[in-house]
Amino acid sequence: MRDESGFTLLPGHLSPEDQARLVACVLDAARDAPFHAQVTPGGKAMSVETTGLGPLSWVSDRLGYRYEPRHPLTGRPWPPMPPLLEALWADHVDPAVPADAGLVNLYRPGARMGLHRDEDEADFTFPVLSISLGDTALFRIGGLTRKAPTRSLRLASGDVCLLAGESRLAYHGVDRIIPGSSRLVPGGGRINITLRRAAPPPPLATPVLSR
Repeated sequence: MRDESGFTLLPGHLSPEDQARLVACVLDAARDAPFHAQVTPGGKAMSVETTGLGPLSWVSDRLGYRYEPRHPLTGRPWPPMPPLLEALWADHVDPAVPADAGLVNLYRPGARMGLHRDEDEADFTFPVLSISLGDTALFRIGGLTRKAPTRSLRLASGDVCLLAGESRLAYHGVDRIIPGSSRLVPGGGRINITLRRAAPPPPLATPVLSR
């Protein structure tokens, strides 16, 4: 399903086996790059915990929002991007210009994400690719301003969505998760992986949406 704004939802796109493989990859990576609660520039702790995959990942603290090549607590590089994620990006975004940032958010019961938009990347022509694993999320998406009308939909485990076109800079968030709607994530909750192109692309590179 693709709407007029460029938002695409692919329900149940990942097989149960691929979902389990990705959860295992994330939990293995989190041994070296532990999940942690980030803080907004205003000093408010986020209710989700985060880690990263790939050359870069998004971080937030009192210095602001940005991408960094190292985990803010360990000082070590982020774990490598799993091949399954690289393949998803190549299939749905661009086979020539890889995603260089994989932000991983862990939602335990009670966690949420307020309306925001992804605007810390260098080139907004590259979409954001989002993968849902575990408990179902009540996802909300609006328009290019905070006051624009919003709509909500459920993102279940294995769903993949793409924010491209006008929706690339749309405000969106997670109102809540539905605890117990999946048994995929040990201890319960939802893992969301968003793949981005954070750094400037190579010269003459333009994203090609294959689907």
